[in-house]
Amino acid sequence: MELDIAIEAPWPSPPDWEALALRAAAALAQVAPELANPRLSVSLLFADDAEVHELNREWRGKDKPTNVLSFPMLERAKLLALPADGPPELLGDLALALETCRREAADKGISLEDHAVHLIIHGLLHLAGYDHELGPAEAREMELLEIKALAQLGIADPYGDHDET
Repeated sequence: MELDIAIEAPWPSPPDWEALALRAAAALAQVAPELANPRLSVSLLFADDAEVHELNREWRGKDKPTNVLSFPMLERAKLLALPADGPPELLGDLALALETCRREAADKGISLEDHAVHLIIHGLLHLAGYDHELGPAEAREMELLEIKALAQLGIADPYGDHDET
């Protein structure tokens, strides 16, 4: 998967957000093979709360910022049937909001970097058609994929101690 990454001024440097996002996508592709297709492309925007608030209001009708927005462009059935050869396919767009991510990380007692990686993985799963809001089974499936991908990166289970069996 190729990531087209835009980092707005408010995101602190270091770390190297682009490298972090690429590692997150690679780890996820190992546990969600449909995301390993080399044709896939994702646009990822590291923005501030104001920009994400505007996107959330305009596209989702929610007048508030949120941690990550996902805008899928490829239906799950088409993603699963997508051959590895062919032209690039846009899986969708993601946007992360700095202030919300920073506040959530502080509340959880984790680094901004680890929380952002989790949200990138979470957002990529939404782009791939996973949706935790459909019910407990779907939420559990999505959480387990996130936990497995994060573990590959040395990041603790963000949901607490789950039994992965």
